[in-house]
Amino acid sequence: MADGAETLWRPTIDALVFQPPGHQGFCAVHRLAFRALLGRTPLGRPGTPEECLDFFAAHRPAFERAAAAKIQRRGLDVAASLHLTSRDVARALAEVS
Repeated sequence: MADGAETLWRPTIDALVFQPPGHQGFCAVHRLAFRALLGRTPLGRPGTPEECLDFFAAHRPAFERAAAAKIQRRGLDVAASLHLTSRDVARALAEVS
């Protein structure tokens, strides 16, 4: 997956995976994180892979900002992989509100 390449759903880890711009590692967002982002209750069903991919596509800049912030905050190596929580993404979404 090259920088800015296609976003993938990885069923083996039940997560959306993308590569943040300027970063060689991968960023994963678990399907359960999307439950909060999609406005579902904690006991409600998580989004389907298609719903998660659609939400990501509609809010990609926020996901990229969240990844960049986490990379910087944690001082991650350029090749390190990471995962985002719903809180990471919610903070980035709130920045543009």
